[in-house]
Amino acid sequence: MTTILLDPRRTVVFAGDSVTDCGRRTDPAGLGGGYVRNLYDDLGQRRPRIVNVGISGNRAADLVGRWSADVLAHDPSLVSIMIGINDTWRRYDKFDPTTAESFETSYRALLDPLTCPVVLVEPFLMPVKDGQEGWREDLDPKLDVVRKLAVEYGAILVPADVELNRQARTVGAATLAHDGVHPSAAGHRAIADLWRKTVLED
Repeated sequence: MTTILLDPRRTVVFAGDSVTDCGRRTDPAGLGGGYVRNLYDDLGQRRPRIVNVGISGNRAADLVGRWSADVLAHDPSLVSIMIGINDTWRRYDKFDPTTAESFETSYRALLDPLTCPVVLVEPFLMPVKDGQEGWREDLDPKLDVVRKLAVEYGAILVPADVELNRQARTVGAATLAHDGVHPSAAGHRAIADLWRKTVLED
């Protein structure tokens, strides 16, 4: 992926929910203040055109509804997707669950039209609040879907849930995400570092 990620003639699109959005819709540069911005800065002057199309609150089905206009229209050279935590969260705060089967159907609808390399970033949870440990019952099957699809579609898998929880055992989950879901500056830095290492170096 080095030729894509260090070529200003290419376009890389980052799609997802609030973790990707991170204020990008009010940022004049359209990048937000999270891991996408970190990667933009890290890649330097030879970086590709980077497009952030994250929208806070999105679930996988929401991405499907805007995929053509928000992603395919950019004719991307690479697409990075991080989606899934809201598919779990809404079960617990809105009593509006998404089954693993429905999540997989939506995710396949994202992957099927892509003709470029793809990066799948695991949705993640680092339990901080009471009851969040129980969310793993819902999230883990969705993580299995993401990991399975990465293999099936030949995508690069960025193991964010694995790595962030590993780091949380040392620094504490709240250091990386105050509510277990939305990364702090340190959490976004960790995601960017992991993304870069996995995509550029592994």
